[in-house]
Amino acid sequence: MAKVTLEKVSKFYGNVEAVKKIDLEITDNEFLVLVGPSGCGKSSTLRMIAGLEEIDEGKIIIGEKTVNELEPRERNVSMVFQNYALYPHMTVEENLGFSLKIAGMQKNDIDKRVAEAAGILDIDEFLQRKPAQLSGGQRQRVAMGRAIVRRPDVFLFDEPLSNLDAKLRNQMRTEIKRLHQKVKTTIVYVTHDQVEAMTLADRIVIMKDGIIEQIGTPLELFETPATKFVATFIGSPSMNMISSTIKKDQEKYIMITEDGLNIPVPKSKQDVVKEGQKISFGFRAEDIVPLKFGNKPSQSWGHKSKVNLSEPLGTETLIFTNFGKIEIVSRMFTPELVRAGDELDFALNLERTYLFDDETGKAL
Repeated sequence: MAKVTLEKVSKFYGNVEAVKKIDLEITDNEFLVLVGPSGCGKSSTLRMIAGLEEIDEGKIIIGEKTVNELEPRERNVSMVFQNYALYPHMTVEENLGFSLKIAGMQKNDIDKRVAEAAGILDIDEFLQRKPAQLSGGQRQRVAMGRAIVRRPDVFLFDEPLSNLDAKLRNQMRTEIKRLHQKVKTTIVYVTHDQVEAMTLADRIVIMKDGIIEQIGTPLELFETPATKFVATFIGSPSMNMISSTIKKDQEKYIMITEDGLNIPVPKSKQDVVKEGQKISFGFRAEDIVPLKFGNKPSQSWGHKSKVNLSEPLGTETLIFTNFGKIEIVSRMFTPELVRAGDELDFALNLERTYLFDDETGKAL
């Protein structure tokens, strides 16, 4: 097993700098997820670690060895792709052992490793089948098994679940988490799905426009987002975000929205804002509650509004309503029926409000 270090790594495609001098250290046996929107540089970063893309600047170290000039097969990493990349004319057993056969390993040793991988992934009964006879989830297990038999220092996953339906994605997320617990190896995993990132990762790297916006545990990113982008990217539904201007009112700062709503700046943030500052303030769906069905927070601001849409989801209900002219979403955990057109009193928990400077995008 090995740690992976990236030092000032950059990647250019023509004149476009897709990855911009990023520094990253992935510890031994860590499950690290790279996440971000399309074009943020996450897949390019993964492919540079694998050796499938040359780096234009910087250094990549796996274990104690700088691998910039090494071919992919010399780096002792295994990559699992979203399209499985299985050989259709081979059985599952032959697919699993093919790389070992090419490397010249003895048949007895190949058989042992194939049996071990099949046992870990519970695919013993499929060993004599061809890929066409397997479901999408079974093929993905075989793709992971083919990586396991090589006993790499690092596993690399490039959006491996994107071709699966929602139910199977949930099941395979559990399989991959169990795989990490069983195999005890370093995993670098790329996805655009923030729910996938939150449920799988020890740490998450959020990327945007070729740079790293923030690195942290799922809970750290959810509770203390460093930027407005991170705040709106992490969490489902996305954080509500309202533009406003800071004004002083009788020695206290307030936020005035573009629609003229006056909202107190939370007590904990009174010392970090200034008169005339343009900010965005955010709050999650569970932190604005209908008073009829929830408890009023100790430090709150009240707002009456009509329900635009209600989405009952069983254990919770999402209520879409307006905050001035901006539509926001409230999450209610009480199993009560709410209809479009109902007028409700909402309470915003001010201590769970996040403030971001509009000029820098950074949290205040």
